[in-house]
Amino acid sequence: MAPKTAVDRSKSKGKKVAGSSHEPGVLPTFSESINREPIVKHVLLFGDSSEDPDLLDIGTYEWLRTVNGYYSMYGHVEKLAEEIKKGASSVEGVEAKLWQVPETLPEEVLAKMSAPPKGEAPAITANELVEADGIIFGFPTRFGMMAAQFKAFLDSTGGLWGSQQLAGKPAGIFFSTGSQGGGQETTAFTAITQLVHHGMMFVPVGYTFGAGMFEMEQVKGGSPYGAGTFAGDGSRTPTELELKQAFHQGQYFASVAKKLKGSS
Repeated sequence: MAPKTAVDRSKSKGKKVAGSSHEPGVLPTFSESINREPIVKHVLLFGDSSEDPDLLDIGTYEWLRTVNGYYSMYGHVEKLAEEIKKGASSVEGVEAKLWQVPETLPEEVLAKMSAPPKGEAPAITANELVEADGIIFGFPTRFGMMAAQFKAFLDSTGGLWGSQQLAGKPAGIFFSTGSQGGGQETTAFTAITQLVHHGMMFVPVGYTFGAGMFEMEQVKGGSPYGAGTFAGDGSRTPTELELKQAFHQGQYFASVAKKLKGSS
């Protein structure tokens, strides 16, 4: 179950919310607002699960279609992608599917890096992004920026940029880094330029995760930009709190995409 939102939406002045049964001046709660009738067709979730390693999975949802695309060399981003998919799927009218961004390194190099076999998620192509109502990208960091494998995939979307077929679509990001100073914010910050050139609308998770955003007793990845984790030397795996934030991001993102689709 996703953590409660930190925002109190129980009281607000204004007109009755369109399509709701709530009286004027009272906005629906977060859980109520995300469980209305299906109105969104596609949402894409992109992820790279290789904190510093490289792997990318993508997920797709039916009514409100979401694609969770990730690149993950060692599985850290992949685990976050799976939770984001669960979160998005928890919203009524949303169906999700995972995809992977193609690997660019040869098998012999991956073997020397002790990279495990790729997951079973199918490989994504640039044209499949057009079918989504929203997209979430996930990737590990390399010197404070997204891994080259994910950048190579985005570089292949030049045709979509030329025709602006992704313009107006909501997009989110999540990430994995090797250490606490390894790019939990800069990786996200430098990735936003990709969204801007495509005319996409960045949907950050903000502080909607509530108390989990202020955790000080344990090491936790993630930021207002999106869910995150620390890979360390590769032996560390996403914690329960990090996975909960990933679930929340998927749920929150899908709810926002659903509202945007319904207002169009």
